Amino acid sequence: MENIKVVVVDDSALMRKLISDMLNGEKDIEVVKTAFNGKDLLSKLKDIKPDVITLDIEMPVMGGIETLKEMRRQNINIPVIVLSSVTQKGARLTMDCLEFGAFDFMEKPTGGTSFELLKIKDILTQKVRTAKYIEKTNVIEKIKVHSNVARNLNITNRTAKINAVVIGASTGGPKALYKVITKLPKYIGVPVFVVQHMPIGFTKAFADRLDDNSEIKVKEAEDGEIYRTDVVYIAQGGSHMEVDASGRIKFNKDPAIWGVRPAVDKLFISASKVFGSNIVSVVLTGMGKDGANGTEVIKDNGGITISEAESTCVIYGMPKAAYETGKVDIVAEIDDISNEIINVINGIRR
Repeated sequence: MENIKVVVVDDSALMRKLISDMLNGEKDIEVVKTAFNGKDLLSKLKDIKPDVITLDIEMPVMGGIETLKEMRRQNINIPVIVLSSVTQKGARLTMDCLEFGAFDFMEKPTGGTSFELLKIKDILTQKVRTAKYIEKTNVIEKIKVHSNVARNLNITNRTAKINAVVIGASTGGPKALYKVITKLPKYIGVPVFVVQHMPIGFTKAFADRLDDNSEIKVKEAEDGEIYRTDVVYIAQGGSHMEVDASGRIKFNKDPAIWGVRPAVDKLFISASKVFGSNIVSVVLTGMGKDGANGTEVIKDNGGITISEAESTCVIYGMPKAAYETGKVDIVAEIDDISNEIINVINGIRR
């Protein structure tokens, strides 16, 4: 099997070496070139075609956003992982990069202890492998359409009112959530709770970006706040988000589930305890199984469950795991999910 070929782009020689050493330490990954800015990268892409690019955001001459725009203009389709600083500006620029075509992002290594660097290495190498997997499977997997399948037809007989919506997503989730949330009406009549697997420091910028482009109010959730209807609450990175019977949002540092915190399952299961049959859950694109257990609990308690169709998922992992529980009511492509949510809330059945 050929190694995954990576180009590392950063204006810092030290950072280029640090990231290259991390990746070259893996048996299946090889850094074939480095570049000191976007212009240098584009020049080198005339001679090589890597599988994945890691891209710094703030660089002289041509930064990350300008590079992504130029790659799009030149129709250069190589997965890009953006490495960003955890600052307000860095988080905001990261959201811009996702909008302009970056596949994923992660916190930029800043040195520190060997443990911190090892943790970053594990995250980076996983993202590189995932990006390569997507590049290999996109064309084949996207032709498999399992859209608008009603699995459990007993939802046609429901009379229970929906009082909450819960949504979970991971890889590819920011773009998927953008499509779903920006189509929701200003007055949806229920609170919406969202877990997107995202590092600490980025969820505020993500929530603000959604809020700027949505009719419905979107905010990063706060510990202890009372949740209200017609608001979308985005879970903070690094903490599990749950809801309780007193009408409040709670965050905790319980151990990670499926290697992630916040976990979709934590939100889904806590919400099911509070809202019972009066809830609809949605599992969007992502790697792994997070959300499958929560989907089962919600369905078993009488709620309605939705998963994204394979045909529109960046990674058909989490929705597949949810679907394979046999507890999914509706499978829909990403452009249809907002309508499915609204229809369920309004009592419209197929």
